[in-house]
Amino acid sequence: MQAEFWLERWAQNQIGFHNPDYHPGLAAYWDDLQVPEASTVFVPLCGKSLDLLWLRRQGYRIVAVELSRVAVEAFFAENDLSVSVSRQGELAVFAADGLTIYCGDFFALTAAELANVAGVYDRAALVALPPAMRSAYAAKMRELLPAGCRTLLVTFDYDQAEMAGPPFAVPAGEVATLYGSWCDVTEKAVADILDDEPRFRERGVNRIQESIYALTVR
Repeated sequence: MQAEFWLERWAQNQIGFHNPDYHPGLAAYWDDLQVPEASTVFVPLCGKSLDLLWLRRQGYRIVAVELSRVAVEAFFAENDLSVSVSRQGELAVFAADGLTIYCGDFFALTAAELANVAGVYDRAALVALPPAMRSAYAAKMRELLPAGCRTLLVTFDYDQAEMAGPPFAVPAGEVATLYGSWCDVTEKAVADILDDEPRFRERGVNRIQESIYALTVR
């Protein structure tokens, strides 16, 4: 998707993709990664997700990136967080205690912004991208992440002919293709979620699975 698509969705408050609660898979499987306490966790394309607060409460320093300034400002305002705003190259930097969100293009990030990152939580980034962009996204992550970094990745799989996306279908075979050459990939869970996610049924989907993976950079 082009940047304008997401900027328009946030500007018009068309954010049915936003989860107003914590993702249950985060609490269920994050500890399996054994990301060291007090280390840095990266959350790409974070929107205004409450998962950021869950991770911060576990004692991590959070670094995130989000394209939409509307989303970033809403996150800090809705959670009553005092924030300072500065500029770093192409990116605006929103910082509160233990939490930094870079506002701008994900591809403008450098390894300097992710220095010492030990964990990644990707619930909404990979699945937000169409096939042509997913390989570039994975290649950029490979460039950014150090050896030993561990990722909790959430994907969906459904008949793409039934729904155009986003979120897009990313089957297990594609996860292996994108990450298998540079990460150890472990599937942690697969669940049918159509009954719990009526928004997908409303869009014409007859079956949808959510998968959760643990990835470790080699």
